[in-house]
Amino acid sequence: MRTIKRVCLVPSYSGVGGPASFQLRFAQEAARQGVAVSHDLDDGPYDAILVIGGTRQLGKLWRARHSGIPIVQRLDGFNWLHRRIPTSLTYRLRAEFRNWILWIIRRYLADRIVYQSEFVVRRWQQAFGAVSKPFDVIHNGIDLGEFMPEGPDERPTAHFRLMMLEGAFEGGYDFGLKLGLDLAAVLRELHRLEIEVAVAGKIRPEVQAQWAAYARVPVRWLGVVPRSEIPYLHRSAHLYFSGELHPACPNAVIEALACGLPVAAFDTGALPEIVRGNAGHVVPYGADSWALEQPDIPALAQAAAEILLDQPRFREGARRRAVEAYDIRETTCRYLEALAKV
Repeated sequence: MRTIKRVCLVPSYSGVGGPASFQLRFAQEAARQGVAVSHDLDDGPYDAILVIGGTRQLGKLWRARHSGIPIVQRLDGFNWLHRRIPTSLTYRLRAEFRNWILWIIRRYLADRIVYQSEFVVRRWQQAFGAVSKPFDVIHNGIDLGEFMPEGPDERPTAHFRLMMLEGAFEGGYDFGLKLGLDLAAVLRELHRLEIEVAVAGKIRPEVQAQWAAYARVPVRWLGVVPRSEIPYLHRSAHLYFSGELHPACPNAVIEALACGLPVAAFDTGALPEIVRGNAGHVVPYGADSWALEQPDIPALAQAAAEILLDQPRFREGARRRAVEAYDIRETTCRYLEALAKV
């Protein structure tokens, strides 16, 4: 295997979304393991390139490949919601352009692929066919010393708090917000549990007003929160609901587990791979999730009620699952091995 001393990580992400979180954590852990990180393809020399999803710098990738620099592409899912819901032409074109870039790099420029989950492997192969190049499946990892059950919290004692945290609730992703509000309503109306929903993430004022009027339970709108506050928020809740349909490998779910926050979700995307044992419950969707049909909310509410009424068992199981499977040190080692194998 090649010796990796310096990696070029492109593109450069900012913000609180999944790619930005991965980039930051990988760079920090790689540095601790003696591997330097660059974020500029012109900033050579480097031993390998790790493309996080896609980049418009296709010409520079092509030249790097033909100069013998190995390229590994980290792949999550691809855009699909714009094909199911009404969106602007600009949004649709942007989504399809991103899909095209991902496809070009996967088929023609990458020497090796790292898929974020088994679900992502199946999804890409079903939609775009298999490619004759080696690949690995590596789930995301987090800093278990940053995300942990110990630390300050504001978990209420007079009622339960259901946490929903995403990068943004827009472009169709507010459908998951609807499901979370429906879940909370059933928990209150059928299971007689006092509950509120805490929503953290980017959401336009008009969309927030729409769902605030729809809600039948109290809702706390937290807006975009700094990354440093996320462990506190998770420790301050009783249950995390993952509303994204067919997620590739959601960081927010793994972060919640690491903080001892159990997860309730439908069995779409990579969630059945991630939430196992007593880390929470993943239940059948009960309808066509790809068509955004209404799922089996009562079944999810039954599972969520069990978690809420047996907090010690599920909180311990959530943390145990994160420790066993999602340590950023192990994740980074596996990525460095993938880069060295090319």
